[in-house]
Amino acid sequence: MFGNECCLSTGEVIKVIGFKINKLIATICENNEVSRFSAKVELPLNFPGLYKVVADKTPYVSIEEITRKVSIGPTRFGHPCFYSPEDIKLANITIKHGEQITFNSVEEVNGTMAVNCGVVRNNQSHSFTLPFSQEGKFYECEDDQIYTLKEIAEWKIPKCRNRIVKLSNTLHTWDSSNPLPENFDGCLILTPVYEVQAVMKFRKDIVHILSDLDVEVKDITDCYDISSFLQPLSLEDVFERTSKEFPMIAEIMEGPSGSQKPYNLLYTGKEIIIYKKYQATRVLASEIRSDSPKRHFLIPMSYKGKFKRRPREFPTAYDLEIARSEKEQLHVVATKAFDSPHKELFSVSVGDQFLVQQCQTSEVLYEGRKKLIDVLACEQILSDTYKKVLLPMYMEGGFVEVIHDKKQYQLSEICKEFRLPFNVKVSVRDLSIEEDVLAAVPGLQFEEEITDSYLLISSASSPVESWEIPVYRLNMSVHLLSKDGQTVVPPVTKTTVEEISEEQYYMVRRYENQTLHPPPRPPKKPTLAPKPVSAVPKQDVSDVLQAPKVQL
Repeated sequence: MFGNECCLSTGEVIKVIGFKINKLIATICENNEVSRFSAKVELPLNFPGLYKVVADKTPYVSIEEITRKVSIGPTRFGHPCFYSPEDIKLANITIKHGEQITFNSVEEVNGTMAVNCGVVRNNQSHSFTLPFSQEGKFYECEDDQIYTLKEIAEWKIPKCRNRIVKLSNTLHTWDSSNPLPENFDGCLILTPVYEVQAVMKFRKDIVHILSDLDVEVKDITDCYDISSFLQPLSLEDVFERTSKEFPMIAEIMEGPSGSQKPYNLLYTGKEIIIYKKYQATRVLASEIRSDSPKRHFLIPMSYKGKFKRRPREFPTAYDLEIARSEKEQLHVVATKAFDSPHKELFSVSVGDQFLVQQCQTSEVLYEGRKKLIDVLACEQILSDTYKKVLLPMYMEGGFVEVIHDKKQYQLSEICKEFRLPFNVKVSVRDLSIEEDVLAAVPGLQFEEEITDSYLLISSASSPVESWEIPVYRLNMSVHLLSKDGQTVVPPVTKTTVEEISEEQYYMVRRYENQTLHPPPRPPKKPTLAPKPVSAVPKQDVSDVLQAPKVQL
């Protein structure tokens, strides 16, 4: 037996712990049409790209059928939404036809199995339960979120049904190894291929049995002591345990892939101490580069390196208004020319330098009438003086920041003193990290602070250092050992900068931005079109950035 393969002998007892989609067979729908000539390709779950789920047109006939076929759980994916074409009258609320119903969890209410549901009316959430016995027609609601194939396989493919998805973002340039047609813009019908997950009495890992294996089995659940088998737990299962149950000692049944420390130390059979669960803050950072793909990182607040500022770029005057702060005056250089359609407002030339002041309104003559528009008050820097000017907020120009601050900052100082996004480069690497991956990156943009779930662990045999491992980005299974953790106080926590994939980056930003209100949109440009703008020649930009510093 090697890895997750197994030999099944006559009389072998196995405990089935779950079913899992192993891969997907995708039927390619060109122009959203399917024929018997439609091509089929095999897609692994880690196939790159982001996808939108197409709502299933076939209704469910009862709440009980939904709970059997659709994943409902505590994670962010486990809250499917449905609607009924008919009103549903309950004791304390009437659900109107077409109203979106969110399914949150399954529980027993007064001896009857039911689903905890909710509807939102006038920004107010109303909760209620629907019993399994509730019948009717229930249709999936349209889903505007995007998902990876792995997320769709785990949460968005109902049992005994296919799933239609539409490619939203390829994330990678097409090449000949890509099974999908070049510039593909149609839909895919995903048919899952399952595998059986099981544990065996004399093995400490999880075995995976393909669903098409030709073998006869007999159900002996009622006449066998299943407590003699190991109970695998995912990191999500461990995280859902109460805080009082920590610390605990566990043995890894399936370790994560990857050579990055500490993941390379988490191999099958290794015993670990899990000290506690908690939420921790990370700064999401991306490599600054014009071509793609960019590298993305999650940086802990414990990072001990130092950073120096790098110039930011601003495509519009509105972005200057967002970036300005009370702490220091924003000094920028124009990299695109702009001819104002109003004589009351300033026309910008390449190389003009400005100190940004504040947003205000100004009266302009527009089609023979006076009109108030939003403008950005600035001071133009001349050779020996300053000139007050007004820039239209809708101005689509281009500006580069001029940096006068040579100070070196800790990560926590940047998050406290400046508004993100913020451009930096590492000036002093973190000496506590064996290989500081950030030090080799020429420039970073700190995009936003995020909060995520972590477990604090260490090796049980030599607990000299501990690590934080992410709960939702690490595929790992453990089983708890029947002994208490002897080391209650965790050893020093090693700082780990986590490099994440392009798909994970989009997922992290998606989850974080769900709780944020979108920023106000910039003012619209008047219908009177300005004259064409001209791009700055590259040699002029370098000359501009070498301009003498200004005493601020």
